[in-house]
Amino acid sequence: MRLPRMLAFGASTLVLLSACSTGGSSTAPSSAPSSAASSAPSAGASVPASPIGAGAPTIKVGSDGFYEAKLMAEIYAEALEAQGFTVDRTGIGIGARKVSAPALESGQIDLKPEYIGSGLAFYEPGKQTGDPAANRTALQTVLDGKGGGITVLDFSPAVDTNAFVVRKETADALKLTKLSDVAPVQDQLKWGLATDCPTNPVCAKALKDAYGLAPKNVTPLAACDQPMVDALAGKTVDVGELCSTQPDIIKNGWVTLADDKSTQPADNIAPLVRNDYLSKVADKSGFEKILNDVSAKMTTDELLKLNSQFVFDKKDLAVIAKAWLQANGFVQ
Repeated sequence: MRLPRMLAFGASTLVLLSACSTGGSSTAPSSAPSSAASSAPSAGASVPASPIGAGAPTIKVGSDGFYEAKLMAEIYAEALEAQGFTVDRTGIGIGARKVSAPALESGQIDLKPEYIGSGLAFYEPGKQTGDPAANRTALQTVLDGKGGGITVLDFSPAVDTNAFVVRKETADALKLTKLSDVAPVQDQLKWGLATDCPTNPVCAKALKDAYGLAPKNVTPLAACDQPMVDALAGKTVDVGELCSTQPDIIKNGWVTLADDKSTQPADNIAPLVRNDYLSKVADKSGFEKILNDVSAKMTTDELLKLNSQFVFDKKDLAVIAKAWLQANGFVQ
């Protein structure tokens, strides 16, 4: 739902749900996975004769609220089901990082896909970097003390990060190619920023410290979901905070302003899994291999294609996930 009210950039706002790398999205899209609250295996999941998941407790899979995070959670869930695990999807789309992170720490969910650079920034602002391996190591150190311990598994080649986007006519008129170009004209622009931007270290603080950006005409919106796209397309806003893997950017010919001062972290995707769940799986290394193998196959180009199927082809996330897993040999 679009929020029409405007507010000063630094004003406190009710933290709803926000961008992919800033912590989630708005309310779940109407075409969320049909199996989102189900424990039943997805159709087509091929359970081997002696599955790794035999005898393992049900795994509670969760995610942030925006569609890409829910898609990744569904992909991991179906890959596990194919190996005999029973999956509870109640937590898929549970909410922004301010909701999903405590849910994982408390054991409300056992597994969630995480954008590791922004995940690190959530816990230790300022430690995030452009190096995914460094982000993973630092995030693991932080999570070692959370909720009895959480393991960061391998991260994907796919990377999705915050993207500050303008329409081409805006870029041409104001000669905007990078964020450094925006400061002199920031008050001429209407901004659409993530609902958690005022408190998010890779949004408001990063923009102000690095670029001197403190816009006044701001509409808070779900950054990696349809409301921000609609606002930018409808000219309700001139600058929109999207995710770099949103296919709308390419389709509409929009211009992503270069983050020329490198404020945004490397947001490769990795599953986070509670250690107390891992301790209950007979073949822990086999369990981790299922997820790591899936992550290894997910590239940025693949993620763009899958997102396009959801946004433009209106396919169900569970259907998209199953087809991708079949194409990559994870399910029959």
